[in-house]
Parts: sequence; structure tokens; C-alpha cells
Amino acid sequence: MKILMVSSEAVPYSKSGGLADVTSSLSKALAQLGNDIRLLLPNYSDTDDSSFNKMDLSVEIQLSGKKEVVEIKEAVEGSLTVYLIDHPYFTQRKGIYGETSFSPYKDNLLRYTLVSKASLQLCKQINWQPDVIHAHDWTTGFLPTLIKQEPSGFFKETKSVFTIHNLAYQGEFPRMDALLADLPADEAIFHGYGVNKKVNMMANAIKRADLITTVSPTYAKEIQSVEFGNNLESLLKMRKGDLIGILNGIDTDEWNPKTDKYLNHHFDINDLSNKRLLKRELQKRFNLKTDDSVPVIGMISRIAEQKGFVELTDGSPCPLEQILDDFNVQIVIVGTGDKEIEDKLASLGQLHNNLSVNFVFDNHAAHLIEGGSDFFLMPSRYEPCGLNQMYSLRYATIPIARKTGGLADSIIDINEEGGTGFLFEQLSGAELYGTIKRALQIYNTEANRLLAIRKRGMALDFSWTNSAREYLEAYKQNLKG
Repeated sequence: MKILMVSSEAVPYSKSGGLADVTSSLSKALAQLGNDIRLLLPNYSDTDDSSFNKMDLSVEIQLSGKKEVVEIKEAVEGSLTVYLIDHPYFTQRKGIYGETSFSPYKDNLLRYTLVSKASLQLCKQINWQPDVIHAHDWTTGFLPTLIKQEPSGFFKETKSVFTIHNLAYQGEFPRMDALLADLPADEAIFHGYGVNKKVNMMANAIKRADLITTVSPTYAKEIQSVEFGNNLESLLKMRKGDLIGILNGIDTDEWNPKTDKYLNHHFDINDLSNKRLLKRELQKRFNLKTDDSVPVIGMISRIAEQKGFVELTDGSPCPLEQILDDFNVQIVIVGTGDKEIEDKLASLGQLHNNLSVNFVFDNHAAHLIEGGSDFFLMPSRYEPCGLNQMYSLRYATIPIARKTGGLADSIIDINEEGGTGFLFEQLSGAELYGTIKRALQIYNTEANRLLAIRKRGMALDFSWTNSAREYLEAYKQNLKG
């Protein structure tokens, strides 16, 4: 099968979040299954394009009432072909969506419309007719419409698949921006009524894509509700017959406790003894007392409301403070984000020597926390899929998580058969406190049960091969339709 993946980011070329991991890993897994996969991305200013060659062609697209010339670079990475869109919109600017994550570029509609239009022109120029064009998240939201309205008929047999990675980010812009982007006349590009009517790239894709997927089965159901639908729940209910959830996988080569290149000590399901050495290393690095008997809870996260930090830090004393005061426990937090929440966490870190707060991110720290922690905390308000709970399970680090989205699909509560973690329904200070108390009681009094829980998690298979096969089946069913 011939499949074009179009995304705003993919590792190792560009990354701001989990989207980059997913598009890269899924593309590779599909290619390894024998499919002709091409991945197309913007060439940002900090993208390492040293392994790419400039193609002997350029494409012209209409944008802002004039023709824009786009150069294309190409590289073959194993069985995967990768294209980079070379244009000043990307090469001459800092960052991905903006100079910082809090200051998006006002012309992002134009920037990413250029990518979508260029992807179709490239296919035509190299005479490569994809069976499926798989568009990822709001930046590619116009692709389903552009495919259907492409005048030459080149894509008449091509199906569009659109994946919602996070419904909260929709690509909303003023209505007049649609004129600047030279988009085809189609009411589907707008969402809302009256003064609230705007261009909505996510809504357009939901209306026009042949198949809509999300990154977990539970999230596919949740986003049809008012609580999780972000004002698109009615659209999603209308398309529920074409909406499916497929759980993301993880890179099991990078995330392997037996071979992890970031770790000084390794372990596997048959011998977990070196996990204790990693715990000591973690405690030392993050300025915590070195003590094998004290349970360590890790968090690697964006510091944001979505991730449950408001519930964790709200009130006086806040739930986090109560946990630190009442239990013999150490907590390590690594991440960056909301400045107000960061300030609260920093203040708590100064008051409690059993809390280490670190507003940084690097791969070594992430792997060490997964390898050395006893538990991993994910109190998310919503979580489309989540990857850290899968990393944690693979590293014998037991997740403590809100039962939502992909967390509900990948963790079984220990009170159920085959339990692998601790789940709670409602996101509140009392639920957080109670669930952590439950986890620590088992840690302190039931060592054999704790080991069994760890090993059940390690035995699970979250490789991308399973997810890729589900996508292939979805593509095939879609092509029949």
C-alpha cells in the first residue's frame, strides 16, 4: 500500500510533543510491514537536514494571491522516505509553531496550508499516487478538502485519513485568513455562528476526511461528550461511524530497560535487582536522600492544567503538600510549562526536602526517572493516549493515573484481574491523596504483590507493530468503502 504521512513534526527532525514520536514511529512500523511510506514535514530552521538531498524539482502553489515556490529535500531512512518542505516560512524562523510555545505565529494558517498544498503538488510531480494520505492534527486540517477538490483528478482514488492527537488544539483563525490562503470555496472550513464563526482547521478535517482516528479507543468515545469535545462533540457524533480509536505504541528499541543507552545499569523481567541502583542514582542526581526503603514517585510532564497540576497544587495545604507531609515518600518532578504553576511547585520544593522540582527536560533525566522510580504519577484531566505510562510499565515503574483516555486503555487497576497500576476516577485532591496512600501501603507491606504487579506491566507488548497492523486494517476497510 502507498501511504503519504503529512505532519508538522516527527523525530528526529522536529519535536514539540508526542505527535513527533507517533508520526515517526508509525511511519517506520508501516514501512517495516512492507508498505511504501513517505513522510512529509516542514524543514524548520533547527532541523538537521544534513542527510537530505535537494530534489531536482520545485513546486508552485497559490497563496496570498501569488505563486509561492517550494523546494523539496529528500532522504531515505531505511525503508522510509522522508521529504522536507523548504520555504522561508520555516527555514528563516525560530521554533516550530512560534518562537516559543506561548507565542504562536499569527500566520500559521498560511504556513501549514502551504505544506498541505505542496504535498499534493509533489505527488503529482513525481507521479506517485498514494492510496491513502494520512494527515495528523490541526496543521494538516485542510488536506481532506484539498484532496477532494484537486481539479486534475489525480487523487480520485486516494482516501484521506485524519488523526486527532489532541482535540484541544484546533487551528482557529479569523475568517478572512481563508481568503489569504486561497482555499477552495467550502463552508466546511468554518465553525461556529455569528461573531464566533471562525476558520477551524480541525473541524474541517472532521467534516471532510474519509476516516477519522484518535490515539486511543477511550479517547474516541470521550471526545463525543461535552466534557471532552471542546465544542466539536456534535460534529464527532455525526461522524461516529467513521471514527475509531487506535492506541499508540512506543519505540521498544529506545525504551528497553535491558539495553537503554541512557542508563548506567540495566535490568529485565527476570532480574530487577539493578533497578535499585538506578533508584540510588536518581536520588543522588535530584538531591534526595539516598534510601532504598523510601518509595520514589516520578513525574515527567508539561507543567499545565491538562496534566492535573492545578488539582495537585491548589489549596493550603495543597494535596501535594499533604502527601509530602503525611507519607514517607520522595517525589521528583521534571518538566516546563505554566509559570504560575512552576512558581507554586518551586515554593513547595524549597519547603520539603522530599520533593525535587526541576524545570528542565533532557532524555537522560527522562530515562533515569522511568528506570529508577517506584511509581509514576499521571493525574491528567484528559489524556488522548499518553506514552509515559507505557514507558513506566516497561520499566517496572507502576503508574498511578486518572482513568481517562489512553490511560484507561493501557493500565489495569490492581483490584482487577491482571492489575498493572493504580487508577482513580475523579480528579480531586482527595482522590489523588487516597490513591497514592493505597499505592504506598502495598509498597510498604506487600513486597511480593508489588513485584508481581511490576512484572505484569513489563510483560505487556506496547510495540508499534500491533498499532500499525490496526491502522493497515483501517486503511483497507476505508479503501473498500
